[in-house]
Amino acid sequence: MSNFIKNANWRYATKKFDATKKVSQEDLNILKEAVRLSASSYGLQPYKVIFVENPEIRAKLQPVAWGQSQIVDASHLLVFANITDFGDTQIDAHINNIAVTRGLPTDALKGYSDFMKSKISSLPAENRNVWTSKQTYIALTNLLNAAAELGIDVTPMEGFEADKFNEILGLEALGLNASLVATIGYRHTEDDTQNYAKVRKSNEELFINL
Repeated sequence: MSNFIKNANWRYATKKFDATKKVSQEDLNILKEAVRLSASSYGLQPYKVIFVENPEIRAKLQPVAWGQSQIVDASHLLVFANITDFGDTQIDAHINNIAVTRGLPTDALKGYSDFMKSKISSLPAENRNVWTSKQTYIALTNLLNAAAELGIDVTPMEGFEADKFNEILGLEALGLNASLVATIGYRHTEDDTQNYAKVRKSNEELFINL
């Protein structure tokens, strides 16, 4: 746990990446596994994570991400995209995955399937899309913590035009929506932000005991 706190103090939202340094495939695989193992509501993982490596695509995305340099300078750009209009089809796929993984007949999971559908599929589309979008933030947390353990910098980014990202990446045709962006790589020595003291609320201000 001491390493976790140390890592949490070490990480920050990197403002300037060293464009000459790339994250190794080995470390990328670890980060992908950390995201894959992330908690999600019902274990449904109602999102996709797009690794944008093509420099031409990233150059197109930069202007619709407030011109932020991290989009093009970081080793990798990740787009967390929530599944839109999530419903019975995705729940059925999840039930089949459970059945195969645990060696169970799908009939044995019907009650669980019906319960999820009653809670999710009955919601208005807008509510479901808000819910799936929120799930991406949980996955981001696993990415942040795993990356810090590996000494890899991550910048979570909400400063982008989702509709433009959707258009450039062709996400709408895939039933996806750009919910959250994260850039990963290594901080540049010229990024003064890394030297700033971390500012957080005190325990007394943040926590409430009842």
